[in-house]
Amino acid sequence: MTPEAASIESEKLCRMAPVIPVLVVDDVAHAGPLAAALVAGGLPVLEVTLRTPAALEVIRAMSEIEGGIVGAGTLVTPDDVKKAVEAGAKFGVSPGATDRLLDACEEADLPLLPGAATATEALRLLERGYTVQKFFPAEASGGAPALKAIGAPLPQIRFCPTGGVSLKNAGDYLGLANTLCVGGSWVAPKDKVQAGDWAAIEALAAEAAALPRD
Repeated sequence: MTPEAASIESEKLCRMAPVIPVLVVDDVAHAGPLAAALVAGGLPVLEVTLRTPAALEVIRAMSEIEGGIVGAGTLVTPDDVKKAVEAGAKFGVSPGATDRLLDACEEADLPLLPGAATATEALRLLERGYTVQKFFPAEASGGAPALKAIGAPLPQIRFCPTGGVSLKNAGDYLGLANTLCVGGSWVAPKDKVQAGDWAAIEALAAEAAALPRD
């Protein structure tokens, strides 16, 4: 998959809902009900971060939920890419980007949302053909004002800001012309997941799905 094709696929995913849930799941038993609740609430694109021993099994389980599109976050190495694809991931997300990681995703035909935090990083990805990128860590990198400033000279790039994004500030990002959607974990609070309160999570997802976009 070329970077250009990857960006087209990433943009399609980002336009499906204003929020992509960023999920850190410890127990695979929670995977199916959690994915079902988020999808029912209107958030079909789900990012499962590879930060727990259960992550790959969680991707497998969530991939069986009708209406959901599951991807792997925190891709750092080519081996991460290989394992994510084998687990059924339909897209990838990375905190940053290296040539080895980009090569691996392109060779595996895995659409990647590569991370960038500065104009230089965004330019390097654009030079390679990636016009859809993840702005990370969003809040620590200056928040919506920084993303707006980066977007002024680089209008051809669209972003999914992630990192410190919440219901409170999501609208600041979604109001920007260069923002397609945001990534956030607030729609799946750890206490609600552990308690199996899927109705509450569905309600949070519905609230997030109703957020207006520019």
